[in-house]
Amino acid sequence: MTTTRPPVLGRSPLGRAYVEHLAASGSTQVPTAAAGDSAVLEPYRDRLTDGPAFLSTTECHGLARDLRTVYDLLRALPERVFDGNLTALAEAVGMDARQTALITRGAHAGSLAPLGRADLYHDGTGFRLLEFNITSALGGFEAADINRAMLAYPPLREFVTRHGLRYPDTLDCIVRMMYAECAAMIPTDRPPVVAVVDTTENFAIVGSRLEVLADMLGRYGIEGVGCHLGQFTYPGGRPRVAGRAVDVVLRYFLPEDLSDPAAAAQVEPLLAAAEREQVGLFSRLDAELYGNKGTLAMLSDDRHRGLFDAGELACLDRILPWTRHVRARGTDAEGAEVDLLAYGRARQDELVLKPTLLHGGNGVLPGWTVDGAEWRARLDSALDGPFVLQRRVRPTAEPFPGGAGGRQDLYLNWGVYLADGDVVGEDGYAGCLVRGSADPGVGVVSMAGGARIGCTFHGG
Repeated sequence: MTTTRPPVLGRSPLGRAYVEHLAASGSTQVPTAAAGDSAVLEPYRDRLTDGPAFLSTTECHGLARDLRTVYDLLRALPERVFDGNLTALAEAVGMDARQTALITRGAHAGSLAPLGRADLYHDGTGFRLLEFNITSALGGFEAADINRAMLAYPPLREFVTRHGLRYPDTLDCIVRMMYAECAAMIPTDRPPVVAVVDTTENFAIVGSRLEVLADMLGRYGIEGVGCHLGQFTYPGGRPRVAGRAVDVVLRYFLPEDLSDPAAAAQVEPLLAAAEREQVGLFSRLDAELYGNKGTLAMLSDDRHRGLFDAGELACLDRILPWTRHVRARGTDAEGAEVDLLAYGRARQDELVLKPTLLHGGNGVLPGWTVDGAEWRARLDSALDGPFVLQRRVRPTAEPFPGGAGGRQDLYLNWGVYLADGDVVGEDGYAGCLVRGSADPGVGVVSMAGGARIGCTFHGG
């Protein structure tokens, strides 16, 4: 709701300062008007926030370091918990036999470049990690274009310059990680051909955006093509599409897609080509072993605390909310063993039920959004299945411009991109896309839930 009251104290001194800066400037221009001229930002044209979010330098680098620690711990789970058995990890997070067989192939071939997007809320004291998508199939590759569009607004450009703020090019960071992971397949005498690929079924829905991404790769000296798995042919075993041999596949299909026998059959020759080093696959399928809610529950589980050193435990306690697989017995937030279903029923308003493998908020059930009967039924049906319970994190209000010198409070889902700091610098911080809702009780702050989207500047 737009107000004219002075901004209240909160997390973001820069956010408050920007609201005050706009009020002093008296500008009535629409700050995101430049987005209307961008084909890249067409889906967000009427959904952009009226200004950016801000991270201080300390917040930005501290958060990136914490996320890298979490990433490294997730990557270490096979050795620390399962004696190196990747199949056991896949089964523990709920993958079926077909998914497991496909995803564990090629897991020991070369490096797995750090790349992912963490979804976080800030609860007023710190950032709390809700999900960590470790994959190449990341939405928000347009993040830097939103920054550039907002900088067309003179008062923001002046504010950014005055405070020494900046932003990384998220897609550039993704491209750099692709080059690092697929170095052996990148030609040196011509632009690489990179296919941005999803399943046939998914491409019918998201194909236009993948084609936009393929076009955007041209900025980085890449010949991109958006396509689906069914468009590949394999003369001599190497994938070709539209008459062109493919050097690297930028993968957008996910584990849930591989339960479909038809999709799995189309993935098979691609994996075989990657194993023969006839094409680069970015990111490798085994990245999906780590970027799911089930692995976060393993990090949170009291039974595993002895596997982590003091610094690792401090990071987990700082950033990860209580998260447990839905089992008959478990430990509560104080470490006491409890009947987990009874615990969940009694704390409906403070818990969220999540499937371990689905993405984009699909299947997520915040307890406070349904009645008691539905909550109990869904909780009971999740027992021993691929689901977790996670403690509710209440996002703090963030100050945004509200028009006519006012302020509106938005509650943000921070989508922070992480890459390898040795490749992209900034401790691996690769940008941040925020989704904001005016409803403090919203179940999931997402585009599907009506949230608006915005960019982030950091520094100061």
